[in-house]
Amino acid sequence: MSKSSRLALAIALLGTLVGCVTAPPPAAPPPVVRHPAYLRALSDLRAARWLIEHRPGDWAQSADEVEAVHRIDAAVNAIKAAAVDDGKNLAYHPALDERPDHRGRIHEALEYLRKARADISGGEDNAFASDPRDKAIGHIDGAIRAARRVFQD
Repeated sequence: MSKSSRLALAIALLGTLVGCVTAPPPAAPPPVVRHPAYLRALSDLRAARWLIEHRPGDWAQSADEVEAVHRIDAAVNAIKAAAVDDGKNLAYHPALDERPDHRGRIHEALEYLRKARADISGGEDNAFASDPRDKAIGHIDGAIRAARRVFQD
């Protein structure tokens, strides 16, 4: 084989190899995030529940605190029903710092309850989630009323 034939063969092989190399496929589009407010609301509700239920020292839980916790649990369950099809990690919730001040703890719980209500009060594009969302709002409102009564006792 002559030198020019080998060169022609090498160029042909190189052309073939370059043709075989393709760009990687485009990255998949990010998944559509539906109802991110539900996850924030769940986190806020769990924080409020912890603040109401976790009583350092020997404080006795009042009937209003018990009612607030039951309402929060009902709201969490209703939000889960509305968000479960979105594939969210519904068990996620960050740890909170302990609050030794009873009144401060309830005030902070009220703030979390208000945030949770605001998170899920927006428009709902999924008709099937509207009913559980509306139930959750009602339960959150009940938890807020019960937590406020703690200050009247």
